[in-house]
Amino acid sequence: MKVVILAGGLGTRLGEETSIKPKPMVEIGGYPIVWHIMKIYSHYGFNDFIILGGYKQEVIKDYFANYALRNSDVTIDLQNGNQIVHQNSAEPWRVTVLNTGKDSMTGGRIRYAKEYLNGERFFLTYGDGVSDVDINNLLDFHKKSGKYATLTAIQPEGRFGMVEALADGTVTSFQEKPKNEDKWINGGFFVCEPQVFNYIPDTDSAIWEQEPLRGLAKDGKLGMFKHYGFWRPMDMLKDKQDLNKLWDENKAPWRLWDRQQKVR
Repeated sequence: MKVVILAGGLGTRLGEETSIKPKPMVEIGGYPIVWHIMKIYSHYGFNDFIILGGYKQEVIKDYFANYALRNSDVTIDLQNGNQIVHQNSAEPWRVTVLNTGKDSMTGGRIRYAKEYLNGERFFLTYGDGVSDVDINNLLDFHKKSGKYATLTAIQPEGRFGMVEALADGTVTSFQEKPKNEDKWINGGFFVCEPQVFNYIPDTDSAIWEQEPLRGLAKDGKLGMFKHYGFWRPMDMLKDKQDLNKLWDENKAPWRLWDRQQKVR
């Protein structure tokens, strides 16, 4: 199965860094966040990626075009231009980067992937969020559901900390930003059948989260896989700082590839 990643966003809330690179190329622990997402899928044996670029998509192309040189020892003969890569440590990935237009919306970008999917089932996710979601369990759930699409739902953290107290005002506990157990939100990490393209309007301005998902839901063709574990988007500068802190302290829950192999 191919993995389609939306990677055309501006990321304006991440500050100056996104003036020179697209949001999915902002780094966590020295690697672009899109690399982390790809490592998650690769951990489960899915290594064929279609990256839907837009804003500064050439930065993504340059990164993967030179991936082996960045991550391996290399000898370069300046006289004749020959290059020898030693102990190639590149990932076993096939990466297709598409230029879906600077101003296209999410649904419009997904349309560009259709001709590369050969009418097959595919994964789809956003290029700015990481999770420890079990991709195998997600896929099994989707297959059994018979739906055209399945989204991974997560419980968002509360905006504020919660204080519990006795009737006399004595504080008994304090919980910082507890999860809202009554609500579920779209966390990406979709599984899609080719029929989803019938729900996407033929325009670059189509928004995946609006008419397509609403249409699928209306027809009873959209499923929800509940994920109770870690999930974090990188929307703001603080999100980037928090994710880097987890990585630097070796506490990154999404770093599945350093655990027991789960490829099947």
